[in-house]
Amino acid sequence: MKTFALTRATDPAQAIAATGKAKTAQQGADIRFIGGGTTLVDLMKLNVEQPQTLVDVNRLPLNKIEALPDGGLTIGAEARNSDLAYHPLVRKNYAVLSEAILSGATAQIRNMATTAGNLLQRTRCMYFRDTAMPCNKREPGSGCAAIGGANRGLAILGTSEQCIATNPSDMNVALAALEATVHVRGSKGERAIPIADFHVLPGNTPQRETVLEPGDLITHVTLPPPAPGNRSLYLKLRDRASYEFALASAAVVVTVADGKITRARVALGGVGTKPWRSTEAEGELTNQPATEATFRKAADAALRDAKPQSQNGFKVELAKRCLIHALKLATQPA
Repeated sequence: MKTFALTRATDPAQAIAATGKAKTAQQGADIRFIGGGTTLVDLMKLNVEQPQTLVDVNRLPLNKIEALPDGGLTIGAEARNSDLAYHPLVRKNYAVLSEAILSGATAQIRNMATTAGNLLQRTRCMYFRDTAMPCNKREPGSGCAAIGGANRGLAILGTSEQCIATNPSDMNVALAALEATVHVRGSKGERAIPIADFHVLPGNTPQRETVLEPGDLITHVTLPPPAPGNRSLYLKLRDRASYEFALASAAVVVTVADGKITRARVALGGVGTKPWRSTEAEGELTNQPATEATFRKAADAALRDAKPQSQNGFKVELAKRCLIHALKLATQPA
């Protein structure tokens, strides 16, 4: 790991001013925010990330989890994953979020990892993390070794000829299904970004993973009020039962009345280059009976545009089965 300077920000304006001097946005920038450090420090040890300056934001007042007047929830950027997963309002109104967080990493990592850090979590693609191998995400224009290489765990949705790396976060999948909004403060002021628009597809610029600009600081995330009568669930399929990233996962938020699905929100993990909200699946579910036949149609729609690689074709059927089972569990009588 190369040497770096460390500064501690005590107010958001100071943090924004410090990172606003960076040449690029958060990913790969020469000046970086650091909270829990559970991703960034690992990548610095591997020389994948080599910031010249780290700005410690742990002293900023951004760790609160509070109910909003409209019945929604605000989650501070520095709220730790453990605090969020076990918060009474999250467990009561947003069970899918609690389940997603608790399915990831270890208790020790969840005690350190932050909400903002999870939003910015970078891929676990082995080629991205190995500086001896070509990777367009790490070094634009060098090539994508995963295409035609070891790609069993990589994406089948939202890929491009430049990159097939998977977004690894469980929390982000749940936030996508919950239609979260990411709130950012930067040199150009404040803005609210729907999570569907926060992460970007790789296209021809896989090194750019979010819409953040230099100096942008995530301050909090908001969740809308839970729909009356909804049930939510997160199901994760992986090679082993703990401390493993998803091969396929599904976050579902559904409302059922008289045996019919009146509202559905669906997001998939482990298969997309970003947290994958499937409006196609939602369209097949809405105003339809809560039956396996309906769930299968939704799963087929969700994976219709999948583009598997040489080793991950099994993910198409795996993701379908994951979604079908998650819907069964979420819609069965209490």
